Amino acid sequence: MLGERDFFSIAYGEVASSIYFALGIVAAKALGLTPAVLLVVGALFLLVALSYAEAITSTPEAGGTVSYVRRAFNDVTCFVIGWVLLLDYLIVIALTTLFVPHYLGAAFNISIIRSFPVDSLVAVGLVLALTLMRLAFRPKLYRFGIVLAALDLVTQLVLIVLGMTMLFSWHSLTSGVHLGSSPSWGSLAFALPLAMLAFTGIETVANLAKESRDPEKLPRSLFSAIGTVIAVYVLIAVVGLSAFPVEHGTTALGTEWRRAPLMGIVSALSPHMNSLLATALRVFVGLSGVAILLLAGTTAISGFARVARTLGERRMLPAPFGRLYHRTLVSPQALVAVVLIAGGLLITTEPLHHSGLEGQATFLASLFSFGVLITFSVIQLAVIRLRFKEPGFRRPYRVPLSIRAFGGELPLPALLGALLTTFIFVLTMITHPAARYGGPLWLAIGLVIFWLVRRQRGTGLLEQADSGDEQELPEARFATILVPMKMGDIGEEMMATAVRIAQERNASVVVVNVIEVPLEQSLDDPLEQEESLAAETLAEAQALADENDVPMRGYSVRTRSIGAAVVEQAREVGADLIVIGSGARWRRHSRFFSPTVEYVLRKAPCEVMIVSFPENAFEGLPEPAPEETSPSEAD
Repeated sequence: MLGERDFFSIAYGEVASSIYFALGIVAAKALGLTPAVLLVVGALFLLVALSYAEAITSTPEAGGTVSYVRRAFNDVTCFVIGWVLLLDYLIVIALTTLFVPHYLGAAFNISIIRSFPVDSLVAVGLVLALTLMRLAFRPKLYRFGIVLAALDLVTQLVLIVLGMTMLFSWHSLTSGVHLGSSPSWGSLAFALPLAMLAFTGIETVANLAKESRDPEKLPRSLFSAIGTVIAVYVLIAVVGLSAFPVEHGTTALGTEWRRAPLMGIVSALSPHMNSLLATALRVFVGLSGVAILLLAGTTAISGFARVARTLGERRMLPAPFGRLYHRTLVSPQALVAVVLIAGGLLITTEPLHHSGLEGQATFLASLFSFGVLITFSVIQLAVIRLRFKEPGFRRPYRVPLSIRAFGGELPLPALLGALLTTFIFVLTMITHPAARYGGPLWLAIGLVIFWLVRRQRGTGLLEQADSGDEQELPEARFATILVPMKMGDIGEEMMATAVRIAQERNASVVVVNVIEVPLEQSLDDPLEQEESLAAETLAEAQALADENDVPMRGYSVRTRSIGAAVVEQAREVGADLIVIGSGARWRRHSRFFSPTVEYVLRKAPCEVMIVSFPENAFEGLPEPAPEETSPSEAD
């Protein structure tokens, strides 16, 4: 579905949304060196992105880079990466929802929702609401993502232009910087892992590689998006510190405005603007922040479900995590886990709210760095290992600057990146109590679950479990099969398919002949020709069912909308399966299925099997007339 521009927009939106909650957290420790810290970590992130580009173009799967790591190493390493990614997704969900009430409250001067503990309670409510929406609907986030990415970029550029024009001061930017004391070396060591929070979203982007029309073009979009993000981050940090210079070892950007740093910049701009423009800017930035944070939270929920599905399919999590709800293509068990764990993180860390700079948001950011640094290091090591393990493996994009060593190709950027991310991981474990204790605890819980699942499903700890045979789904029970029948070869094939399934499952078949009545005629008008054809169709279907000893009943219905009638009849007869046909001609147009089939797929109360026919399947037959789309189906 995604073209090059779409992918750039989504990549930018996913990564750039982090500035709304990361800037204040990083500034609290990095102080006047915040722009420099973001630049250094951004350069490292771009280095890591080289390995991501090779991974996602080589293995464009819904689980992101988890499958790539599994190919390079083994199931245990794959599980560790997947498990820490789940933690990072949960933290992003918690942080985005936690910051929403602060942006909303600042936009409309509602102080109560920005206060403790109301903000945490609102965040828990938002997590529940977002997961319920994801369970009920399959949102088309691509278009929203593209629109909000553009909105995000516009918002940030407006703040940069106004800030550099009205607020920039070199003296304010540098006056509070005294390396070694403000910030101290310890604070800088603490800030570097925190800055990793500013570059979330690359794993969500990797999850979408499978949706790309041309995965080989993804690296260019990914690198240009990340380069743009780095430039924007550094400039916004410069504006923020010009507005709130370091005084007495702190900056208001990391204290008063830590949970809505961009709104802090807006407040600093307000005295330099007309009151009406200042109000408009405050509302615009506040609502933009809310929309972008909610979208980031929603995509993180989908990302969590995708990774959980991959682990469930490969016998690393309980089987239900690998099964998708047919309406929204997501595991309900995964969404329950999101509510329980993300909500639990918000509630259990709430007492840290007023514990100084090591408060709730900083605790979650520290825990995030534990998972993301493990992931970044292993991804780069996986690229190196596969260069030696499978030198002939198809790689549409290759990390540049490789040298011949140890009998294979050694990509130097991946080696350097792995060393640097490992070094920052060591800093994290030394300086961050949350990562030092919370990270290993999360990992230990996961390994216990992994061992229990493997033991229950009869798979060895080091055994490679293929996804093809892993779901162990119970055989579907189809008691009643509905066939919306039509005359001709396509109708016969649909009926034959339904009969074969009914024989295997001891099911009965209900055949309904839907007669579409034009709008200019009454539903009760005589339709002798149509009724006669319907009777012939039902007689043919009955003969086929009798021949194969399959119970069948058939009847005709009149309707304005074929799709709506099929769905209504499926509900009335309690169908467990609908067998419907799809010709090839729609695949020559912009849509894969006809409007009727798409309507049934969206609205059906049961499983749907589409009997799809290739082009020229019935040589010599006239092409059927185009289907009319009724207003209800078009909606």
